Amino acid sequence: MKTRKVTAPQAKAFSVHLLTASGSFLAFLSLVAASEERWVAMFWWLGFALFVDGIDGPIARKLDVKQVLPTWSGDMLDNIIDYVTYVLIPAFALYQSGFMGEGLSFLSAAIIVVTSAIYYADTGMKTRENFFKGFPVVWNMVVFTLFVVEPGEYVAFAVVLISAVTTFLPVFFLHPVRVQRLRALNLSVFFAWCGLGIIGLVQNLDADPLVRIGIAATGVYLFVIGGIMQTWPNLGKGRKG
Repeated sequence: MKTRKVTAPQAKAFSVHLLTASGSFLAFLSLVAASEERWVAMFWWLGFALFVDGIDGPIARKLDVKQVLPTWSGDMLDNIIDYVTYVLIPAFALYQSGFMGEGLSFLSAAIIVVTSAIYYADTGMKTRENFFKGFPVVWNMVVFTLFVVEPGEYVAFAVVLISAVTTFLPVFFLHPVRVQRLRALNLSVFFAWCGLGIIGLVQNLDADPLVRIGIAATGVYLFVIGGIMQTWPNLGKGRKG
C-alpha cells in the first residue's frame, strides 16, 4: 500500500488543530481546580484557554487550514472545547461554590448548560458583520465577572436569566476581533476587561473597589454594545477601526 507524504502546509495546518486541542487539557486542569474549589487557579486556566481560542482562528485562516485539511473539522473541535470551557466548567463553578445559595446555584447551572447546548446547534449564529445573533454563551466571562464583582445572589441570578433569555433573541452581540465597526474601541474595552481581570486574579478575586467597578463597567459595555450597534447600523461606519 502506497503511503502519502505529508506536505509542509499539511503539517502546519495540523499543528493548528493541535493548538486548538490543547484547550482540552487546559479545560481538564481548570476542572480539577474547580473540583478542589481553587477558583483563582480555575479562572487562570480558563483564561489561558480563552487566549488559545482567540489566536487559533486567525492562524487557521492565515494557513487556510480548511482547504489544506478538508477532512478535519476545526469548527467541530473548537465547539467541543468551547462548550467545556465557556459553559460546562463555569456552570459547575457556580454550583460547586454555592455562589447564589444552593437552590439558585443549581438552577443557574442547569439553565446555563441546557440553553448553551441548544445555542451550539444553531448554524446561523453569526451575521454578515460577524456579530453573534443572541448571547454567545460566554459564561466563562459572565461567571468570572460575578465572582469578582459579587453583586448579590438575586442580582447574579437575574444576570444569568437575562443572558439565557437573550441567547434566543435576535439581539446582536459583539465579536471584539472580527466585527470591523468600532473595532479599535471595542478591542480596547475588551483588553481593558482582560487586564482588570488579571489584576482581580492577582488579588485572589478579592479585588479593589476600582477594579470591581472597572470589570463591571467594561463587562456591561461588551454585553450591550452589539445591540447598540444593531439599533444604529451606521454607528462606526466610515471610520478606520
